[in-house]
Amino acid sequence: MSHLFGFRFELGRKFLFLTLIFLAVLATSCGGSGNDSIPTPDDPVVAKGFGIFKDHCASCHSLKPDTTIVGPSFVGLATRASTRMDGFSAREYLRLSIMKPDIYIVDGFKNLMPVNVAARFSDEEVDALISYLLTLE
Repeated sequence: MSHLFGFRFELGRKFLFLTLIFLAVLATSCGGSGNDSIPTPDDPVVAKGFGIFKDHCASCHSLKPDTTIVGPSFVGLATRASTRMDGFSAREYLRLSIMKPDIYIVDGFKNLMPVNVAARFSDEEVDALISYLLTLE
């Protein structure tokens, strides 16, 4: 019986070891956005938008050029946003992208943004987030 117990103990240790490795890989690949060194803006509305970005967007969108986490990098977003959809200003495009994220999918990316993302935020928070995103030229 002790041999069986030893086998179970060894199997348990292997399972625990593999689980810890999996969690470590998961934490490093999903938890770190690479956006930690970006300074907080001085304008209070933009700063609030930056906080929302860090808490809700940075795990998928980078603030470093040519860096893809899940979605496209937001470097230069303010400039690109005004050219994404004919007849829409940058602010209008960004609002539409938050409210209905499946309306325009950037080439080379899949529609992975949660469709209910706007439900997480008040109108004031959406405005703050957009104000921050419009600083990313």
